[in-house]
Amino acid sequence: MPDVRRERVVVETDRYRVEGDITLPQEGYRSALFDYLNRSDQLFLFITDAQLNALDGSGRDWQTPVLILARRYIRLVVPKNHPESK
Repeated sequence: MPDVRRERVVVETDRYRVEGDITLPQEGYRSALFDYLNRSDQLFLFITDAQLNALDGSGRDWQTPVLILARRYIRLVVPKNHPESK
């Protein structure tokens, strides 16, 4: 199995803000988040250790160990622990 790393991300859909981990290659092709997300053959984003928070403030927040999110619903993806973020 190739070397991989987990990256914590925040993903927004129209209804939820999701914080969780995605698995990326340690280095090389598709090791950058941008390259990973823009794969034309990838229809879903697999997120582990996911915390979902409803954007409408309804309190319909929940957690799941695995979330499979259709790429077409994603509006925003931001690395959570990016070195340049303050």
